[in-house]
Amino acid sequence: MASALCSATDLAPLLGSAVNSTAAAAYICASFDTVSIKFVDATFAIDTTYLLFSAYLVFAMQLGFAMLCAGSVRAKNTMNIMLTNVLDAAAGGLFYYLFGFAFAYGTPSNGFIGKHFFGLKEIPAPGFDYGYFLYQWAFAIAAAGITSGSIAERTQFVAYMIYSAFLTGFVYPVVSHWFWSSDGWASASRTDGNLLFGSGVIDFAGSGVVHMVGGIAGLWGAIIEGPRIGRFDHTGRAVALKGHSASLVVLGTFLLWFGWYGFNPGSFVTILKPYGESGSYYGQWSAIGRTAVTTTLAGCTAALTTLFGKRLLVGHWNVTDVCNGLLGGFAAITAGCSVVEPWAAIICGFVASGVLIGCNKLAERFKYDDPLEAAQLHGGCGTWGIIFTALFAKKEYVAQIYNGGVLGRPYGLFMGGGGKLLAAHIVQILVIAGWVSATMGPLFFILNKLELLRISSEDEMQGMDVTRHGGFAYVYHDDDDSLPKHGFMLRKVEPSSTPDTAAQSA
Repeated sequence: MASALCSATDLAPLLGSAVNSTAAAAYICASFDTVSIKFVDATFAIDTTYLLFSAYLVFAMQLGFAMLCAGSVRAKNTMNIMLTNVLDAAAGGLFYYLFGFAFAYGTPSNGFIGKHFFGLKEIPAPGFDYGYFLYQWAFAIAAAGITSGSIAERTQFVAYMIYSAFLTGFVYPVVSHWFWSSDGWASASRTDGNLLFGSGVIDFAGSGVVHMVGGIAGLWGAIIEGPRIGRFDHTGRAVALKGHSASLVVLGTFLLWFGWYGFNPGSFVTILKPYGESGSYYGQWSAIGRTAVTTTLAGCTAALTTLFGKRLLVGHWNVTDVCNGLLGGFAAITAGCSVVEPWAAIICGFVASGVLIGCNKLAERFKYDDPLEAAQLHGGCGTWGIIFTALFAKKEYVAQIYNGGVLGRPYGLFMGGGGKLLAAHIVQILVIAGWVSATMGPLFFILNKLELLRISSEDEMQGMDVTRHGGFAYVYHDDDDSLPKHGFMLRKVEPSSTPDTAAQSA
């Protein structure tokens, strides 16, 4: 933010013939400059505080992922999936610090990959501060968390460590550079004006950059590993392996919902920015509020559509399906949340529910097993979100957010903006699918060949909590058997006698 200037030379004549007019002008300008600089400092402080608060919200989504994953797997694998969620954040933090942030935002660079700021060297910089790193790190580990859900209940711990480091340190940062960096070849924020199809890709908070990347990575991991034992019977019919806690699923869903208000509105990065003349009630703060509203409406619509849709298909109300539908709506609106009207968000959520249900049907048909429906939810609904944005992006909103308020950029096809934005978004879908497949697919294949990917059938049947993590998450007691036991243990209760034997004994 540029500060206003005060010139003593220009001000002195305006003070008339006062004896000390020059000195008075110098004093007034010095005071004015001091106040102006304080306003500049306040602007940076307010924007940084907003960004840090958004980063904290996005990081809280890790707790949501952990609870959702824990509730969606069987009780015998609870500790394992919780530990992998902690690993995603911890390993992701180190590798994103060392390499990821530089590959993503190391400007100046080429259009493919960044090449500055390794280990946060030369940070703070004019364009970036530490808060920006923290915010982007929270996004990177969200992508890794998506992938961990697809390969849950059958993956070796070492494989989690390897893929998480590779995804957050290299694969995801390159994609985010393409579409979010000012140097990225397909970025709508590219500074040299050489925009893809004259528009660049409008993936505001990452339906493609985050959700498609995590979903496609999980897709390849689950395909190469194969389904869990018992997921499909000998005839090929799908057998439901239900998660052990709907309560944890609901808790995780609400935590993710809460965190999404940092994920989408927080992607503005700054808040103290007027649109047009200063002093108006309308500015970036209004766009942030609108983004929170579109996010909410898309999720709510998808949840209700899934509720009634699944009721018609399976004959009962299922809370887990509704939670997944809600998250599918959020994943879809993430790309266009800032550039569409609230009514369009309802359309986004409605279609996202159908996409999720359809992808799940295809998964069953092709015997694909994903315990959290992560590839279908994030990959499928994320893809729809990219297309949706190209159809419904509003002219004025695109100009305000990406073109400094100047009209002229391509916008949504259904809003009268032509097909250039849609063409750019189709390119985005293809290159993300190709890049993640070309990097994560071979990684999972190599891990599988080295027998580092899937656990043994014996471990899988017993559950990894017992074989790899020291015991069940919900079974515990004091080591000293002579002391009274505290807590509770899960056990199978058998009848003491059958009705026939009971009758004979009588």
